[in-house]
Amino acid sequence: MEITPELKALVGLRFDYADQFRSTQNLGEPREEFTQTDTAFSPRLGVVYQPIEPLSLYASYSTQFSPSGAFNLNADDSTFDPEEGRQFEVGLKADLSSQLSLNLAAFDIRRQNVSNPDPNNPAFRIQTGEVASRGIELYVGGEILPGWNITSAYTYLDAFVSEDTCDTVGNQLANVPDNQFSLWTTYEVQEGDLEGLGAGLGLFYVGDRQGDLDNTFTLPSYFRTDAALFYSRDNWRAQLNFENLFDVEYFTGASRRTRVLAGAPFGVSASFSVNF
Repeated sequence: MEITPELKALVGLRFDYADQFRSTQNLGEPREEFTQTDTAFSPRLGVVYQPIEPLSLYASYSTQFSPSGAFNLNADDSTFDPEEGRQFEVGLKADLSSQLSLNLAAFDIRRQNVSNPDPNNPAFRIQTGEVASRGIELYVGGEILPGWNITSAYTYLDAFVSEDTCDTVGNQLANVPDNQFSLWTTYEVQEGDLEGLGAGLGLFYVGDRQGDLDNTFTLPSYFRTDAALFYSRDNWRAQLNFENLFDVEYFTGASRRTRVLAGAPFGVSASFSVNF
């Protein structure tokens, strides 16, 4: 709704009804069947204030509801509770020019009944009381000069266990870095004999992350460089992508100390496309 030409508001209410049926049977044993039904109302509110045309200030509040799969069971064979949460966010969106924009947001997200690996039995999962994610996101993207485009983003994120029945309150969430930065820029020749020829460069930084919910080990930070060469003409495009240009060794994540995922080494891929 438009309250004034500069002020707009959004009010919404969603109702979810999820009904699940599960049937299992082991060889030589009777069939086991059960149903699971979950319902929830999820409101959301938002307001946008635009004091001048290229600048918008906003604030929002929303809730979430996500039923667990009927195959997830507690040790006593009871089903998992639905995952619920809420989010507060404030921010601004500004047009730095007709082709370049900036977004800045600060947020606080809380989720209850989140499923995580059981620290006492990693093959199973348990639900924690509440996890929190709060931080700041900055994004700048668009065309700096004719043919020169840029997409850059920085995120500071503090993600931790805020409530729990186990001794993990205050622990950082696994595989979530405090700091993360990315930059992807491309330039394409706009005229002359080389029109359509272009190159791209990508820089990606991911900070230290905890490897498990108990915070018993840390995955180190890494800095990766990607690149691309491409040529476009009429309705076709050919491209070469170079991932991990300097063959940096890094880890993308872990589920436990004995299961750590390594990042891909240097690789090259080619593509060719035609638009009709």
